[in-house]
Amino acid sequence: MANKELEAFSYSLKLASQYSLSLIEASLDPLVTINIEGKITDMNDALSNITGMTRDELKGSDFFNYFTEPQKAREVYQEVFAKGSVADSPLTIRHKNGKLTDVLFNGSVYKDDKNNVLGVVIVARDVTAQKLLSNYSLSLIEASRDPLFTISPNGKITDMNEATVKVTGVSRQKIIGTDFFNYFTDVNKARKGYQQVFAKGFVVDYPLTIKDGKLIDVLCNGSVYKDDRGNVLGVVMVARDITEQKRIEKETIEAKVFAELATAIAEEAKIKAEKATHVAENAVKAKQQFLSNMSHEIRTPMNAIIGFTKVLLKTDLSSKQKEYLSAIKLSGDALIVLINDILDLAKVESGKMTFEQIPFKLSVSIPAMLHLFETKIQEKNITLIKEYDKKIPEVLVGDPVRLHQIILNLVSNAVKFTAKGKITVSVRMIAEDDEKVSIEFAITDTGIGISENKIDKIFDTFQQASSGTSRLYGGTGLGLSIVKQLVVPQGGTINVKSIIDMGSTFSFVLPFFKTNEKAAIETEILELDSNNKNIKVLVVEDIALNQLLMKTVLDDFGFERDIASNGKIAIEKLQAKTYDIILMDLQMPEMNGFEATEYIRHVMNSNIPIIALTADVTTVDLAKCKMVGMNDYIAKPVDERLLYNKIVSLVNKTDLTKSDLNKTIGANEGETIKCIDLDYLNHRTKSDPALMMEMISLYLEQTPPLVKAMKKSLKDKDWNLLQATAHKIIPSFSIMGINSDFENMAKKIKEYATTQQLTDGIPDMVLQIENICTQACKELEIEYNAIKNSK
Repeated sequence: MANKELEAFSYSLKLASQYSLSLIEASLDPLVTINIEGKITDMNDALSNITGMTRDELKGSDFFNYFTEPQKAREVYQEVFAKGSVADSPLTIRHKNGKLTDVLFNGSVYKDDKNNVLGVVIVARDVTAQKLLSNYSLSLIEASRDPLFTISPNGKITDMNEATVKVTGVSRQKIIGTDFFNYFTDVNKARKGYQQVFAKGFVVDYPLTIKDGKLIDVLCNGSVYKDDRGNVLGVVMVARDITEQKRIEKETIEAKVFAELATAIAEEAKIKAEKATHVAENAVKAKQQFLSNMSHEIRTPMNAIIGFTKVLLKTDLSSKQKEYLSAIKLSGDALIVLINDILDLAKVESGKMTFEQIPFKLSVSIPAMLHLFETKIQEKNITLIKEYDKKIPEVLVGDPVRLHQIILNLVSNAVKFTAKGKITVSVRMIAEDDEKVSIEFAITDTGIGISENKIDKIFDTFQQASSGTSRLYGGTGLGLSIVKQLVVPQGGTINVKSIIDMGSTFSFVLPFFKTNEKAAIETEILELDSNNKNIKVLVVEDIALNQLLMKTVLDDFGFERDIASNGKIAIEKLQAKTYDIILMDLQMPEMNGFEATEYIRHVMNSNIPIIALTADVTTVDLAKCKMVGMNDYIAKPVDERLLYNKIVSLVNKTDLTKSDLNKTIGANEGETIKCIDLDYLNHRTKSDPALMMEMISLYLEQTPPLVKAMKKSLKDKDWNLLQATAHKIIPSFSIMGINSDFENMAKKIKEYATTQQLTDGIPDMVLQIENICTQACKELEIEYNAIKNSK
């Protein structure tokens, strides 16, 4: 090569070297070239600064020694040779003073003109600040209690916080890279929300439901995030858990819809839990039907036997005839007691035993009950001692019938098992507060006693203290079982103390409410009043023997009476003649007692007193008879004293009501009679106009929808809804002073809807309630405006 050409080539190489060096020095990031043995051949000042070493110290030194993990650096270096390049491999460089710098390692091989690899060029980008910022951002993400995640433009999750892991139940490693939409119950809805973020740049309160084990309702808020050039990198999404909020909102709405019409009236306990299985229901129905049939079939002839025996005992008889008839009556009474025990037990087992809350005089009831045992006690020549606490209030509220039944069972046992000595019946008050009293009843005898190991068993069904007791003293072992079943459900307790051959004490405690009301007067002695001889009675009875017995009994009372063989004939007689009271049998052909009563009450609009006569006391009780419009009931065989007192009491009460009604009609003739009376509301609100307006407003707001719901549920035969709606409208009648007949009508609707019996009578009652409620709303609007204008 000529000298000139050699000089030109040398100059070109020098320029190229200077150009390469300029490129190396121009880089702000550490840049280094390394030969194939891993020795540094060149570098820029940035590498000197980050390592703290001079150029001379660096040149020829081992490149890997300047990293905290030399082996990892060597592996990255080898990867460059294997692949030709490597990008963003994280490493940490150590300064000679110990300072650490996080870098991203990027490198590629360089070759000669023959494509031989001469070494590697490496650039190490300092990412310490970026990493600090990333850690700061991650801290912010983790600080959020709500699920927070970042999503790529194609919908893949790129990062999330710990709250997201807890909600989904999936680990961070498994979530990253998965499809964001798959974690929601409605995938399409989630995708649309995500698309809205890209379309608008954000989304606010987008409702979704996260599907984990329990489903979580969330409101999603999101926005896009971009790089420093404005390019969209993905979406940041926060999911606010609103499950509890939605639950509270739902409960608030339900509470408002189903709130009682007045705050003073508490919501009754919810409808009792689920019905038994279909097979069990059929078994119970079959049992009840059997007991019902047995009751009716036994009581019907017993009614005639005992009834005519009583009639004959009133006639002139020889001593022998009287002895025989007395034996017949005694046997008949014993059989009725046995039937009553069996049927009461069936009522308890089926949950149909009900307890009344009516005012009565305990001081009158106790002697009346004990009077029944006087003859037997005198025959056995034992002493009856009565102890009564005079501190007991004169009138109490409770169930006198069930109380009689408890005491009669216990006194009957005492008389039965006591051959000599005495029986003490003690009644004393053991506790009292402003609303109620607790009364202890104790029956102590000097009879045979009970051994200590047998006391726990005597309250079991069909159990007696010993196997020979029934043969020696009679009885079924049902009495004490029934006593316990009558005491405990009333909130009472029962206790027994006994010593063999010395006697027993049966005591029980029952709570009773106090009252200022007067007790209904029912004389225990049958004294015929000449003023009652004109009472006109219609007997509705299909069995000829019972017809004859009722004729005889009513003739002895001195009453006028007519007989109808079924409900249809009874209605015809009522349309042709006026009666004071009806004695109504329940089971009759063509039209039974329930159907006849419905017709009398709702078609004839008659309020004539009706007493049910029934031989079936398992399925028919006072509450059910009252529901269909009857005033009372009496079981067959009929107790003459009880029948007379009930007839006289109901007829006299009806006469007083008619007298008061006539006075009211006479005073308001020609005027429209108001259906509301706000005296009760005025009293409850203490005459506070604002509170009265609030109560009236509540009635006007809620009553029309309730009436509408009743009509719709009736049309749809939705008996559960009808029962619930009727239940909610019942309190409004007394609050607004509407005639109690309509409250009773609503109770009947509730009862019929619950039992799905006598449903044919419901439409007429719903119509009457609609009419009265419509009139009440009109009157209450006037009252509301009057109160408002007077303020």
